[in-house]
Amino acid sequence: MATKQQDTKKGGKSAAGGGGKGAPPDGGKKAKGGAGKGERQERGAHANAGRPAPAPRLKEYYASTVRDKLMQQFDLKNPHQVPNLEKIVINCGVGEAIKQPKVLDKVVEELETITGQRPVRKRAKKSTANFGLREGQEIGAAVTLRGARMWEFLDRFIGVSVPRIRDFRGLSTRSFDGRGNYSLGVKEQMIFPEINYDMVEQIHGMDITFVTTTNKDDQAFALLRELGMPFRGDDKPIVPSMGAA
Repeated sequence: MATKQQDTKKGGKSAAGGGGKGAPPDGGKKAKGGAGKGERQERGAHANAGRPAPAPRLKEYYASTVRDKLMQQFDLKNPHQVPNLEKIVINCGVGEAIKQPKVLDKVVEELETITGQRPVRKRAKKSTANFGLREGQEIGAAVTLRGARMWEFLDRFIGVSVPRIRDFRGLSTRSFDGRGNYSLGVKEQMIFPEINYDMVEQIHGMDITFVTTTNKDDQAFALLRELGMPFRGDDKPIVPSMGAA
């Protein structure tokens, strides 16, 4: 009988120890740890995390000012007839990629840094023996910007990048294609402030095409000019400063 009582006492102690000492490590610590992580997430969240992103500054300027000016200038009755910016295409051909494929990787990385969007690698459609080019070989990269990224890129390009062009005297007005689209060439990627000069391995240029919703060059010219594109000429459009909201 004594042995049974000792066994029951030992069993009670072990059961109490299993319930009292074993429960807090599994339940109490996890609860405290979960609360701590929740507090960290709440503290680390951005103040405007739950709010929608603000509209691009240049897009608001177009809706409030440029649209009305274009309607009066071309005597347009329907607001849908007013020309608008549809997309911006940035194309960069890399001839050195035929012999040095790694050069294209650096160009793709720089285009992604400039535009905030991953470029598409372009392949050769035909083989050219004189240039050592084979069909399907990667020889360039391109980015097509639409929506908010398009407006943000145009705002940075006009306000920051174009003034950094060496010996700049205004953009040419003869680069319209007859269908309301404007193209220009950039000789150096260094004009974009996103590019770090110390990290550049090779200087390369790019072609930028501004595609509008109109098929008339005069309307496309007026649209880009009112948005702030610095064309050659005496008359300059009034554009809000970069600091304006």
